[in-house]
Order: sequence, then structure tokens, then C-alpha cells
Amino acid sequence: MSHDCGFLRGVLPGDQVAFTDATREAHADDWGTEATEKAETPDAVVFPETTDDVAAVLAVADERGVPVTPYAAGTSMEGNPVPAFGGISLDLTRMNGILDVRPDDFQIDVQPGALGSAVDEAVADRGLFFPPLPSSGDISTIGGMIANDASGMRTVKYGEVADWVLELEAVTASGEVFTAGSKAKKTSAGYNLADLLVGSEGTLAVVTRATLELAGRPDQIRGGRAVFPSLGDAADAVADAVRSGVDVAKIELLDETAGAMANDHFGLDLPDSAMIFVEFHADHNVDDEIAFCRSIFESHDARSFEIAGEDEMDELWEAREELAFALGSYDPDLTPLHPGDITVPISKLPDVIRYAKELSEEYDLLVPCFGHAGDGNVHYTVLADESDEAMVERGEELYAAVVDRAIELGGTATGEHGVGMGKRDYLEREHGAVGVELMRRVKGALDPNDTLNPGKIFPETSEPEGRVLLDGVSSLAETDD
Repeated sequence: MSHDCGFLRGVLPGDQVAFTDATREAHADDWGTEATEKAETPDAVVFPETTDDVAAVLAVADERGVPVTPYAAGTSMEGNPVPAFGGISLDLTRMNGILDVRPDDFQIDVQPGALGSAVDEAVADRGLFFPPLPSSGDISTIGGMIANDASGMRTVKYGEVADWVLELEAVTASGEVFTAGSKAKKTSAGYNLADLLVGSEGTLAVVTRATLELAGRPDQIRGGRAVFPSLGDAADAVADAVRSGVDVAKIELLDETAGAMANDHFGLDLPDSAMIFVEFHADHNVDDEIAFCRSIFESHDARSFEIAGEDEMDELWEAREELAFALGSYDPDLTPLHPGDITVPISKLPDVIRYAKELSEEYDLLVPCFGHAGDGNVHYTVLADESDEAMVERGEELYAAVVDRAIELGGTATGEHGVGMGKRDYLEREHGAVGVELMRRVKGALDPNDTLNPGKIFPETSEPEGRVLLDGVSSLAETDD
């Protein structure tokens, strides 16, 4: 679906608007878009440098019926920042400033294009850090994290990004600038618009400034690895540790398949068995917490539980943090089909992991399982030969069956990657028809022309013949310059 975007030359300076094939194509995918195969190349890419720039672009695009898709680092996994209907890609990477640090309030103001690592670097000399950074924090932006309500390995202790967002400046689809939330620690004044924007994937408004809460860096950080005779034993140990109240900052699970892939990719010598990686944060008595955790792991037949020295911490986490790269390079004949991202109540974690591995044997497919087990988040990847149609079909069925089981167990289709284009078909199954209809009404109220990131989240927006208004009235008519 093509749109004439020549009008942008009169909205922003020439160096902030691009129509070249190379720039447009660079904004037509993200880490997971190849799996969805539903994206379009934008007709133009703009690089706003201020909130006023964002407002100007949105106002004129909304008037002309041209879709606008916010984009930053492109590290999303479900096609969240990739245009589904062409139009304008709103690249926010030039809005990457650290605006203000207030250590006495444990707060920082940043623009959406700032990398997560830049936040930690800006406050490190004050003994502070931003706890919910995902594993991709070095290469992903704060705006993207807010849009997807990202989380990571430390979620079990510190929560997700939403828990650390205080105030947002944002721009509506029609170009109106507003502030949501408050710099106060708490507020009960009206609807919580900040929480509404977090996780909305750029479909309701474009965030142009964020006030984030910070935390004091712990004095004691210790990490280690436990090895178990089976994946079931390891999953049971995770669930037991969390239920028992072990104060752990990270508790990550790798099955033997994922471990073998990490060994192959990084030249490591991880055991050929299920493993749990843990990290503890404390200001005192960290050894007591480690001993508590050890006792629980040993009750689930842990073969070993070793704590790394301070100089070994980076190596300890390398396999887990870079595992996504290992999956893709393990076998040149096998391709990861989709990035599984289910989350279930912690008591159901062993059930859903066992189910995934049972299906792996039943369908004769390689399915590595790993993830942020402490909050019930399981990443699984189905590997298949894309030239083998029957194998790909089995893989698709397996992937969907695991998502369905997670929802049946009271969980979610996506714990941290968002809906984007890849998880639209599961939205109603998870939230019900009434719940999804209420979401449509919110979208329709804030963005009646479906300008912002159309084709995401809602199942009906996947129709290839065009954009569909969420109030069901009619398809949007395109208007030329």
C-alpha cells in the first residue's frame, strides 16, 4: 500500500526526511519480522529531533490519512515497529538525550531514543542503576522498552519497565502534546494514562520524554549455576525457590538443548544437562540467601551448585545473554520459526515446560527451552527446515499448541515481546471478545483515523486489502499529496 509522502519536505528540514531505498528498507524489518512476513517498506523515513518535530509530522499525517509507525533500534521480536501498511517510519533515534538526573529523588529524564545502557552509565557514579533493563539493554532504546513494556532477567526481583516509569510526555496521533503520570512516587489523580501508554506499542501515542525511577546499586552481587539431572527437576526447583521467598535477582533456566547450542556457538563447556543460573543482590548477608537457595535446589536433586568469583560473572552470564545468536547458527539447515515468549503463574512453570518438551518428542522437532523462569517466562524456539513443508507445518502446530496451553494455565501469549503482528491471533483467546472490544474502543478514542502503527495488536487489522477502522465503520481511504 503506497502513500505519497512528498509533503514531508515542507514539515521537517531535508536532513530529517529520507526517501532513499536503502533507508526505507532498513526500516522494513526488526529482529523478528522475517518470521511474520507481514511487513511493508515505508514510503518515507523521518528523523525528528524534538517533540515539536514529532507533533508536526503526526498532525499532517493524520490529516492526510497516512499511517505513522514509530521506530527506534529495531530489536523487537514481533514486528512491532515495522510498517504493516507503508506510510511513514518515525525514527526516534536522534532523540537520544539524557535530559536530567536527580539522584536525591532517584529519578532520571530521558528521550525515547536513548539506549538502556546510556541510562545506567549516566547514573553509575551516583551509585544508581535502572533495574528492569532487558538483556538487550545495550542495543535497545528506552522508548522501545516502554512501548513493549519490556522486562528481563531481573524481573523476578525488580519487576518490569512499567513498574519504573513515573511520568511520560507524549504526542497524540493528531499532534497534541500531553503529560501522563507524575514525578511523585504515587498519585491517584484521575486515569493512569502513563500505564495505558506503557505496552501500547506506539498505537496510542508517541512517547517523547520519560521520567524513570532508579534504585541504589547493591553492595553485594553474587552469581552461580546449578546443574540438575532433568529439565523437570530444574523447573520444579525454580518454582519452589520463588514460592519459598528466596530473594534472588535473576533465576534463569536453560535446558540441555539450549546449553549444547551455547557450547557450540561460544566454545563453552557447559554441562550436558538442565541448568539454572542465579544472581543475588543484597547490601548485607548475601551468603545467607545463597545458602537458603542451595538447600532448596538440593531438595530437587541438584547435582551441583557453584558460586562464581567476581571476575567470573561476565563469563557466567554470557551463554544466557547471547543465546538468541546461538540458536540461529546451530544448524545451517534449521531455522527458528518464531520467538516463543509465554508466561504462566509460577506454579504452572513445570507443567508448561514439560508440555513443550513432550511435544518436541511427539513432533520430532528440536525445541530448546530457556528463559526468565523466576517470573514464569519461558522462551522456546521451534527449529525446522524451511524447505520441508511438512516439517514447518508440524513446527507451527507445536508453537501454537504451547501458546494455547499457556493461556489455558492462566498465562499469556507474550510476556515481554508484545503482540505486534506475530501474536494478534491470540489476543481474543487471552482476553475474551469483550476485553478486546474495550481495547478497540480505547484505540478508536485516541486515534480515530488509525494513524499510529496500524496493523498491530488487533486481529482484524491483519486483512491484506487495507486498514480497517476499529469502530467497524469503513476502511480508511487513502489521500494523496
